[in-house]
Amino acid sequence: MKLLKLLLVVMLVSSCDTKNQEAIANKEDYNKFLVSNEIKTTSKYFELWNSKIRPDSIQLTSFGVVGGEYNRYFQKTGEIEFLKKAEKSLKKAVEIANIGKPGFYRSLARNYISQHRFKEALQLADSAAAIGGDKNETQSLFFDLHMELGNYELAETYLDSLKNMSDFGYLIRIAKWNDYKGDLDTTINFMEKARDKAESAKNKDLMLWSYTNLGDYYGHAGRIEDSYNQYLKSLEIDNDNAYAKKGIAWIAFSNDDNPEEALRILDSVTKTYSAPDYYLLKAEIADYMGNDLIRTKNLDHYFSKVKDVAYGDMYNAYNLDLFIGETKQYDQALVLAQKEVVNRPTPESYSWLGYSYLKKGNEKRALEIMDEHVSGKTFEPALLFQAAEVYKANGQEERVKDLKNELMGALYELGPNMEKQIREL
Repeated sequence: MKLLKLLLVVMLVSSCDTKNQEAIANKEDYNKFLVSNEIKTTSKYFELWNSKIRPDSIQLTSFGVVGGEYNRYFQKTGEIEFLKKAEKSLKKAVEIANIGKPGFYRSLARNYISQHRFKEALQLADSAAAIGGDKNETQSLFFDLHMELGNYELAETYLDSLKNMSDFGYLIRIAKWNDYKGDLDTTINFMEKARDKAESAKNKDLMLWSYTNLGDYYGHAGRIEDSYNQYLKSLEIDNDNAYAKKGIAWIAFSNDDNPEEALRILDSVTKTYSAPDYYLLKAEIADYMGNDLIRTKNLDHYFSKVKDVAYGDMYNAYNLDLFIGETKQYDQALVLAQKEVVNRPTPESYSWLGYSYLKKGNEKRALEIMDEHVSGKTFEPALLFQAAEVYKANGQEERVKDLKNELMGALYELGPNMEKQIREL
């Protein structure tokens, strides 16, 4: 069995140009960041402003500051309660503000984006635009929202209105636009320009944002060592950054074939950071290891967290994946996919809808959806795999062959659990 596994790994490395032969992740580089430090969810600054809030309070500044602090605590801990508390504070600010109201509308809209309440966020953006104020900030918000909602032509018009090659906000959005268009080289070029601006301004928040995003983009491009170095640079700024640690764990798992080390990294993360999807990743790695105990334990953690109604629609895509791949609840998957299409009519949502129809046995309807809403509209490997399965079920072997070659080149992104499924297409 060990020899067979070795042969499979050799085949994988030789067949896929996005995986490197040498291990990249070196624990000596990041061990110092894996120490579990208690995440502070209060501060003198927070307490000062929070103390000014009373049930009948009209302290506008207090609500804005406290809302921002709650959002920061959410980003640090992954705990949904902080995002909901931020929402409550920002709603109160919107309610009582006479001056600066558009800014509070935008802040609340971004809170709703985090909660995947995109259509409500769009209403708030419209309210901000109706009042006026910082037009660039509102136009940027409109771009972000229409990208999330799949209104790509409208998003492009807002992007054009923002054009300014010396502006960090424009650079990261033109990078996102080119990623959507499938032009990864141009995406990286713009993100590198944004990173350079952040570094020259010595803005640590923007530097951190740039490094983690470049880490992702370099990974998509098969530049695994560059990706790894960006995540390390992120951790130098924020020692507790869960996203950067997850990126390194993925490199250990998908590139280095070292699932044990990947799990060790993620175990250190979930001691203080508890976003549900981190438990799903741990379950995926445990599945590859053949460790059903760890896999089941982490799936249980995931399900116990997302049953909290506060999460709303935030984990619909993850739940769809589990309904189809894990629990085989195809009826529930179809209902959820239909709901997601209403909430967010993107190629991803439609792909899940088509895939759900496929699993329900309606291959023709699945094909219609893929052809109308997915084909040529996304370059995401996971969605291309779903499309390939639909094409295969409909006997379209040439289309399957084309996608199979593309998917073999994306094995680093998809993960080692997908290799067998891709080969069987």
